[in-house]
Amino acid sequence: MRTALFRSLAALVAVGGAALVPAAAVAAPTPSPGATPVNRAGTSFLTATPISAGQPVRVDASIGDHLYWAFSATAGQVHEITATVTFPKERSGASTWTVDVFDGLRRRQACTAGAQTPTVDAKASSVTLGCTLREVRPWAEPWSADPLPGSYVIRLSVTDLPEPDLGAPVDVDLLVGEVADRGASADDGELAAPLVPNTKAGTVLNAVPVAEPEADDADSLTDWLPDLGSRWVWTGVGGVLAAVAGVFGFAVTRRPRRR
Repeated sequence: MRTALFRSLAALVAVGGAALVPAAAVAAPTPSPGATPVNRAGTSFLTATPISAGQPVRVDASIGDHLYWAFSATAGQVHEITATVTFPKERSGASTWTVDVFDGLRRRQACTAGAQTPTVDAKASSVTLGCTLREVRPWAEPWSADPLPGSYVIRLSVTDLPEPDLGAPVDVDLLVGEVADRGASADDGELAAPLVPNTKAGTVLNAVPVAEPEADDADSLTDWLPDLGSRWVWTGVGGVLAAVAGVFGFAVTRRPRRR
């Protein structure tokens, strides 16, 4: 009976393990058929190059550059970001690379899987980074940092390296893949508007500003006069009352002259 029980438990464990493997092992993202490759990257949040899921990215950069890309996400989607940095020549020391993802409010999003901050030695020819984001929610509390529909910005940079390696050429391959799309039916809520960063915060003045005309001499004579406000009125009234009180007090307290 004990042998039969052990066999039953082993069978259940084997079945459970077989059921968990497909859910945990998520296939790496692959480029979409016919997608146009992107060969440029932005240098800040405002100049991030827009890309879409399944669109391959390949750029030539230098060690020390901060590279930015932006993609859109809707509720229920789960995105996986993979990046490979290739070194054409050997470097003088080890370096640490990182891939960060920010939402439309520039809040840094956590990664549930992937080598987000790997360290590579001087003799390695490449380093691979990865980040699997959490599922995008259709709504969230204002105080939370849950991922919401809108634009997401990817930043690829190096955080630690020997100074002689700064500026050395590298080749960067990046791909954003959509590994799941569960829809937004599980949550009772909807975001009023997608979180999109404001890339038009101000306007550029192309024309030379015109200087204001100088004021006339007649107007300049009155510049030293204070504006008549309630403070000056109450100050004047207080001064008059103080003078009257002083005269009245003197008249009451002074001694009469003797004849």
